[in-house]
Amino acid sequence: MGLLDKFMFKAADQPWEIEAIHALNYKTFVEEIPQHDPNHDRKLVDKYHAENTYIVCVDEEERELAGMIAFRGKRPFSLDHKLDNLDSYLPPDRSLCEIRLLAVEEKYRYTRISQGLIATLVQHAIDNGHDLAVISGTVRQAKLYKFLGFVPFGPLVGTEEAQYQPMYLTLEAYAKLKTRSRSFAKETPELANDDTMAFNFLPGPVDCSRQVREVYHSKPCSHRGSAFVEDFQRARSLLCRLLNVRHAEIMMGSGTMANDAVAGQLSLLGKPGLILVSGEFGRRLVKNANGAQLVFHTLEIPEGQAFQRLEIERILKANPGIGWVWGTHCETSTGVLNDLEMYKEMCARRGLRLCLDCIGSIGTVPVDLSGIYLASGTSGKGLASMAGLAMVFHNHALRPAPDFLPSVLDLGIYQEGDGIPYTISSNLVRALLAALDTHDWKKRFENVRDWSTAIRRKLAAIDAPILAPDSCAMPSIVTIALPESHSAEAVGDALKARGVLVSYRSRYLLERNWIQACMMGSEHRPTEKFVRLLKKELAR
Repeated sequence: MGLLDKFMFKAADQPWEIEAIHALNYKTFVEEIPQHDPNHDRKLVDKYHAENTYIVCVDEEERELAGMIAFRGKRPFSLDHKLDNLDSYLPPDRSLCEIRLLAVEEKYRYTRISQGLIATLVQHAIDNGHDLAVISGTVRQAKLYKFLGFVPFGPLVGTEEAQYQPMYLTLEAYAKLKTRSRSFAKETPELANDDTMAFNFLPGPVDCSRQVREVYHSKPCSHRGSAFVEDFQRARSLLCRLLNVRHAEIMMGSGTMANDAVAGQLSLLGKPGLILVSGEFGRRLVKNANGAQLVFHTLEIPEGQAFQRLEIERILKANPGIGWVWGTHCETSTGVLNDLEMYKEMCARRGLRLCLDCIGSIGTVPVDLSGIYLASGTSGKGLASMAGLAMVFHNHALRPAPDFLPSVLDLGIYQEGDGIPYTISSNLVRALLAALDTHDWKKRFENVRDWSTAIRRKLAAIDAPILAPDSCAMPSIVTIALPESHSAEAVGDALKARGVLVSYRSRYLLERNWIQACMMGSEHRPTEKFVRLLKKELAR
């Protein structure tokens, strides 16, 4: 017996569980996978029912069946009737059992229930002296079975409408899977636990691809070596191509450091500027500017809104000495995406230098930085790599200013040194390069838009109060302004306990009673579980 969140895994022994098994069997193998004919009772009793041991997952809060799987140790197996000489496909000298009827109720999918069912069944098989299991796995779930360690063999069986791939699972393969799972949990405790699959909707750390993780954990090399320099310059080139900008400077540090470097360059202009504030990250630009002792005006609008041309032009007209404008492309705190082309056209027409914080937008939406004076980015968000690299993009030549700027923030020194004036982590750079190399950006942007459309529709259906309207919504970020009757901390903790990681711990989010769901990483996380759990929390 084992616990998974609020779920109990056990051998079915209650009459209501057996009835629920027949009902789920019908839903799955009649209505969803057309393997059997429909009937009026809407129940399907398996032909091996009397010999099956059913392992079930029970939602103890709802007292209902969430999933099931069946075990048989008696030959002939169902696969014996589908494949001639079944044993010829299998490793020799094994004690065989058969796994059948893996099914999970639709509302409980996208959790680790399947893994929990198989883990419980495997232990049952071991207890009964078996060390190899065979299964006919639906081709619809081939990726899941492969992840769980199953090895395909032989031809497909079944019908054209319901095709199955024969597979086997050895005790050794399952043991390796458990070892990998423990290793992942140890390396990333915030993203993995023993109870549920963590659905990462955080703005960072983000889910990275296998290639990115492998490169990051490889042996580091000298930042002066020719192979690394080649990789570094290729990463810069790919960034410039992605963003339609001439130059990219990559530094060790956070997005805040990138904005400090931007502030340093603005201090060299000797002109006052305008900072646009519509949320927490606009306010942080003000702090960057104050730290660099810049002279500037601010234009602040209510959170959840995007800037409009008329209100910006009004303050520019009233202050003709302004020489630069600095704001956020994506105001990450509110989930608002500002109009980049409007900013560019307005500043170009007035001869103003436009600077943008693009930390939340690069890698999740198309970003065209042509005509931009300076823009900041980072490796650990939409680019789906490891955090730790700060980036500043520009279209003009930069000169060192050692008498006026700290060396680590002097972008002119970086450009003069071909981008590598100081030590930089080869692992971080190569992880970034792997992310840039492996992404199909057109498809990536489409996936983010689809995710945004789906989650906003589902949240609207449960009356979750989304802060940013559709007209200015940032596709990769949804900020939910919870009612006073619900605590962001309590809701966030409850979601986390059930394997859904959302952003809520930042001080500004707690102060405003907001939570956020983001699509920043490399994997497309389904939203059903998040919305279902949030609906339950809002109903409390």
